[in-house]
Amino acid sequence: MKLKKKKTVRNKLLILICFVSSYLLIMTVSFNDRLTRTEISDVGNLMPVKIKEAVTGKEEKTFEQTLKEASEKNLSVSIAGKMHSQGGHTYYPNGIVLDMKSYNRILQIDKEEKTVTVQSGATWDDIQRAVNPYGLAVKVMQSQNIFTIGGSLSVNAHGRDIRHGSLIETVNSFRLMKADGEIINVSRKENSQYFPLVIGGYGLFGIILDVELQLTDDELYEVRTTSLSYKEYSDFFTEKVMADKKVKMHLARISTAPDSFLKDMYITDWVLANQEAYTSHSQLKEERGTFLMKFLLGLSRNFDWGKKLFWDLQEGYFQRQDGELMTRNNVMRSESKFLEYESESDTDILQEYFVPIDEFESYMDDLRHVLLDEDLNLMNITIRYVEENQEAVLSYSKEDMFALVLLINQGLTEKDKEETGKIIREMIDVTLDHNGSYYLPYYSYPTNDQMKRAYPRKEEFFQKKRNLDPEERFRNMFYEGYGE
Repeated sequence: MKLKKKKTVRNKLLILICFVSSYLLIMTVSFNDRLTRTEISDVGNLMPVKIKEAVTGKEEKTFEQTLKEASEKNLSVSIAGKMHSQGGHTYYPNGIVLDMKSYNRILQIDKEEKTVTVQSGATWDDIQRAVNPYGLAVKVMQSQNIFTIGGSLSVNAHGRDIRHGSLIETVNSFRLMKADGEIINVSRKENSQYFPLVIGGYGLFGIILDVELQLTDDELYEVRTTSLSYKEYSDFFTEKVMADKKVKMHLARISTAPDSFLKDMYITDWVLANQEAYTSHSQLKEERGTFLMKFLLGLSRNFDWGKKLFWDLQEGYFQRQDGELMTRNNVMRSESKFLEYESESDTDILQEYFVPIDEFESYMDDLRHVLLDEDLNLMNITIRYVEENQEAVLSYSKEDMFALVLLINQGLTEKDKEETGKIIREMIDVTLDHNGSYYLPYYSYPTNDQMKRAYPRKEEFFQKKRNLDPEERFRNMFYEGYGE
């Protein structure tokens, strides 16, 4: 018996060593590498296509010349940042891709008005580094700070802040280059028809040049962690989170481990702390623990016991943070490199579903019922809150809602896509039956009918796209799938 135990331990160690070796050998393909190829894909790697040309521009003149050439040759133009959408939103077959990442200057910081003006290729990290010395912080952005500003506007992002809703709320104005090269100022008062279309418009109306964003004060928060059952979450959120004005940011996680699947949860809240200690915590933090998190996610990707291990260690890690002090800027600098994954046979995809707060418990019961009968490699779910905001034409928050972000591993073959698509459409039907909606920046698994149910203004959006861009110069795979 002792010998067998030693062999079992040795085998487990060999498995761990193999995973470590594999991760050390993984080569992360950068966006620049993708753009040097005739065939490109976004981070999901599910829709590789051949393009005619990729153009990197630091000056507006480059964009203007590109649009002129595209018009003369009747070519489509797509706009790309970090390419973290997963449904071909940033390219089109035999078209031109504008790589905006080099168009990334911070143009102005107004400390008194608490605004920043920034070119659209800059990232949230660029903004944080620029405004942190002024004691300012971003109001709304994704949970990670790696994305470009233009890309975030194009998907109308949201994040951990529960006192501000979608990104559109924090945008004062932006400049837009239209298909004919004309540059216009866009705000709620000037050229206002473009405002709710471009934000959440997936690059279909023009090139976002620079943006004025409304900032807020950087603050010191205390971390508060709570473990509970999914049945308690809605009431907990209403009574202990939203009702407490000191709670500024919120994130929840629900288990994907087999023994507690979609039942056990833990909550992280960031609560306004005594500001006397702000200065000693105001330095921006850098990523840490990336390798370990990436390794554990790899185990979760391949084994059920890995999902259990990942859940237990993740929960313990965040519980140990209870009582820690963090600034707003640092809360919004969440680790992201551990999510990078490259494989020739499979990929990690995202789905995001929005469901009203009072529907959460019954929704999770119905979702669990569907998934227990299906073979879906669901690795992680995080939950945020988004308040109602219907300013954008393609608004996903029809009322105050929870946003569930699902991380799924799937194969790359056509059969894999067919099988995954079937399950995702089932999950979307469950979501829609609970008066919910889903996020649009991901692979085109949903049907046109599902999109129309989730986004009642779908036809209005695409008709206005054709009215404002009659030559349909700006195109992408998302538009081809749902707009034509």
